Amino acid sequence: DFSWFEGRATEARPSWRYAAAMARRLARAQASLDIQTGGGEVLASAATLPPLAVATEGWPANVAKATALLHPRGVAVVASPEDAPLPFADGAFDLVTSRHPVRARFDEIARVLRPGGTYFAQHVGPASVFEVVEYFLGPQPAEVRNGRHPDLERAEAEKAGLEVVDLRAERLRMEFFDIGAVVHFLRKVVWMVPDFSVEKYRPILRELHDRIEADGPFVAHSARHLFELRKPV
Repeated sequence: DFSWFEGRATEARPSWRYAAAMARRLARAQASLDIQTGGGEVLASAATLPPLAVATEGWPANVAKATALLHPRGVAVVASPEDAPLPFADGAFDLVTSRHPVRARFDEIARVLRPGGTYFAQHVGPASVFEVVEYFLGPQPAEVRNGRHPDLERAEAEKAGLEVVDLRAERLRMEFFDIGAVVHFLRKVVWMVPDFSVEKYRPILRELHDRIEADGPFVAHSARHLFELRKPV
């Protein structure tokens, strides 16, 4: 839940409007799987779900939240670690979706898709919000900055036998209007600065606070890319 940031931070959204595009595909599907569903909020936003709808999630707190939200809609929520093989039979789904997976197991996605089936997802791209990351941690090596690059993921998907129907990438402006918003962001998105605490980073936070007070919002950029993949018939 990012509602706390209202009036204190902003983030532009991708032009392709993932949730709406996902909902249109769900309305046409017969059997769907949402991978790493989080708290289930994005999947629950779809007005129409397939006759068979399943979601996976690896974090126990989110499993409970997603179950409470999605079970009334007829969605089965399966607790499954993010890096584990998908616990489903070959060819079980005609649509697999995901918003911001930690890692996409394209081999497993290809396995559980039916021939002609679709993987439709929005991924986090390379060096996302690294203006914040590098402000606290310093310059990151190239292999870290280029992780999650869409070209690398495209190659993995094609190696798994999936055809790329659409691949689009955008960098999106973010603004933090006060230091409290930066702190809240880093406490919520804990993988950005893994050892973050106010006590440890107090001098840097004070410096950034003074910069925001003097110069205005701290600007960063998130990276997102849209994948539409197809399993050949």
